[in-house]
Amino acid sequence: MTTVEKWMTKNPYTIDQDASIIEAIHLLKEKGVRRLPVTAGGRFVGLITDRMIKDYSPGKATSLDTWEVHYLLSKTPVKDLMNTAPMTVAPETDLSTAAQAILDHKLYGLCVVDAKGDLVGIMSVGDMLKAVVEFTKPAK
Repeated sequence: MTTVEKWMTKNPYTIDQDASIIEAIHLLKEKGVRRLPVTAGGRFVGLITDRMIKDYSPGKATSLDTWEVHYLLSKTPVKDLMNTAPMTVAPETDLSTAAQAILDHKLYGLCVVDAKGDLVGIMSVGDMLKAVVEFTKPAK
């Protein structure tokens, strides 16, 4: 079987823990990603996702107007919302083990960290699907 390292997205976009939720929203949209590993002083400390932000943001039924919501999100740091203990795997983890972890925990991706705890990639469901497509291609 193959390992996570072969299929993961290397050098993922990250965001600093002191950045605002608005900055995270803009980075997610600009880069077309759904999750951002969070760093502090260059070290991996957590994860923030588009779903976390949507769940945190006031709904349409709020009495706040758009500018008030924007102001609140611009003053809220990522560290107040991030998952401080996201599920991680090592680069040498077998792809099927990582896939099973995603299924078991109902996740959309895993952070990939080396033995020192440094972030080296992201293993998303999309990355898994790329592997499935490659594995199931007819032989030429």
